[in-house]
Amino acid sequence: MNEAPNSAPIRIQSFTSLEQFDQCVALEEAVWGYDPADMIPRRMFLLASRIGGQVMGAFLGESPTAVGFAMALPAFRNGHAYLHSHMVGVIPEVRNQGIARALKLAQRDDALARGFDLMEWTFDPTEIKNAYINIAKLGAIVRRYQRNFYGPSSSPLQGGLPTDRVYAEWWLRSNRVARALSSEPQPFDIVERVDVPSEIYTWKASPPADTTARAAARDLQARNAQALESAFANGLSVLGYQRNDRGDGQFQLGRWDETFAY
Repeated sequence: MNEAPNSAPIRIQSFTSLEQFDQCVALEEAVWGYDPADMIPRRMFLLASRIGGQVMGAFLGESPTAVGFAMALPAFRNGHAYLHSHMVGVIPEVRNQGIARALKLAQRDDALARGFDLMEWTFDPTEIKNAYINIAKLGAIVRRYQRNFYGPSSSPLQGGLPTDRVYAEWWLRSNRVARALSSEPQPFDIVERVDVPSEIYTWKASPPADTTARAAARDLQARNAQALESAFANGLSVLGYQRNDRGDGQFQLGRWDETFAY
């Protein structure tokens, strides 16, 4: 069991029942605010749990109500099986207490116990905090970019932008991940940097009528997409992520010296 700062202990539990999957659906709506057409129904959570994926809930203390969840699906590429972590969400009221990290570590423990070397997921490269956690705290690398991955999104968190995503590769047995989870520095030479100003949150949260802010968000997304795609085409990977006192983010790219690859 993990401890949440200034809060009750975090308890992670595998979900297997329809009642538990109903909690996932409620959490999904609370976290992302999707329209019904974009919601994942409970039978999809049921399917994930039955075909070798993962469905986990996070609880605080002895409360019977989940405050977060994770869902992963089995995947296959280039002759190798891995897990794709499709959703990890925590309700706004209890964020910044280590719950998402506890869910990811529980996913890793389960994946390793079942013989997996790799977990992947996608994330929005304009989301500074998520990028920092994924890269700096968990040790994921990034070397693929997909424009408008999901098509139009009804979530207000997307801010009307195309659903551009990068792929986080979490090589579970790598030295890099071991160092990240032990809070050790990652030795690599920075070849390129791609900046994400903290204003992106204000721009994305602006109403559609604020065309200046929405245009600024789109311009940043397009500019960074081109920069990252070019870097990846030249064999670079995102190996670091930095945040400054203003809340700005920065992707740091270099050449990964480990040979994990599918």
